[in-house]
Amino acid sequence: MITAPQLRAARALLGIDQRRLAELSGLSVPTIQRMEASEAMIRGNVDSLMKLIAALEAAGIELIGEGATSQAGGRGVRLKVGLNPARISGADEAEAEVGGSPP
Repeated sequence: MITAPQLRAARALLGIDQRRLAELSGLSVPTIQRMEASEAMIRGNVDSLMKLIAALEAAGIELIGEGATSQAGGRGVRLKVGLNPARISGADEAEAEVGGSPP
């Protein structure tokens, strides 16, 4: 599986925009946009997810699952366990101000 943050990070590492990723994967730009806007795990039909993952892997991206180690030894990034990216970006503070759940 792939998460929306992994997808955005992969695209950033490759230095490509959503349009180029759509071309590489054979998907539409709106499909890529929906995938990147997902909350966590990307939802979609299996065929679309397989096309996306195949395109990323062909471009040189290694998707690393939770708790897994990288076998390739290339450069990359990963979030530390327990880190809430929304807290860093201030998104959860803005949510709390409009009546959302507290941080």
